[in-house]
Amino acid sequence: MSASSDVWSFDIGTPWLAPYASRATRVAEKVFRGASVSEALSGESASIALVSGPLRFVPGDSARPGEAYEAFIHRTACVPTRDNLHDFFNGLMWLHFPETKRRLNELQAAEIARDGIGATRGRVRDALTLFDENGAVLDAPEPLWHALRARDWRGLFVTQRSLWRDARLLVFGHALLEKLTAPRKAATAHVLIAAGEMDSHALDDATIAASLHPAHLATKPFTPLPVLGVPGWCVQNENFSFYDDSEIFRPRRGAERSPTPSPCDGGAA
Repeated sequence: MSASSDVWSFDIGTPWLAPYASRATRVAEKVFRGASVSEALSGESASIALVSGPLRFVPGDSARPGEAYEAFIHRTACVPTRDNLHDFFNGLMWLHFPETKRRLNELQAAEIARDGIGATRGRVRDALTLFDENGAVLDAPEPLWHALRARDWRGLFVTQRSLWRDARLLVFGHALLEKLTAPRKAATAHVLIAAGEMDSHALDDATIAASLHPAHLATKPFTPLPVLGVPGWCVQNENFSFYDDSEIFRPRRGAERSPTPSPCDGGAA
């Protein structure tokens, strides 16, 4: 991997990377000096352990032929890591949220041990993968949660905009963090709705890990959120016409749609 490649030119000062900025900078600097991504991440993982041993990041082709990725991690405590941004951000999440990532891996491995690897993952593994790749958690006042779950984008981002001063969105999904290195308006997180709660989610590692129950995950407990709509996350959303794009800020299915759709693709389906 060339550390000077454009693929590594991302802005560490963005709001979604703020929780990870210090460690991301350290790891990226090691890569720029010639380390592989697995070597750079392993230098940060000394205090983290899985059931099978200390967490290590290893080259991406380390698993046995035919062995499932999550099963390999569970068996060896080694995370196969390629020299790309996708695996760089995955590694950062392991370092920042070791309990949550360990819980995700344990549940994935248990599902694989029970059902094997088939043409489809099944509801629990689908939900685990969705959260791991594209998930987020939100701590926000109750009115914002009501608006988000109703997909009342005007209420969420305009009429109740001041409430975002008391809210915090944390992007967890490493694939979403990779997409946000080149931000597009359509970038959409799947926000976890914890069982039995609606208005508040603690954003610490132990609480997120404890909220991941297979029966609840099987219900696909997520709600979409176009992240560049968050106040302070995109300068263009200071003009409220930003939210008029019904291809991105979509109403719930069955609700009335705008007669003049935007040409932008993606969005909160």
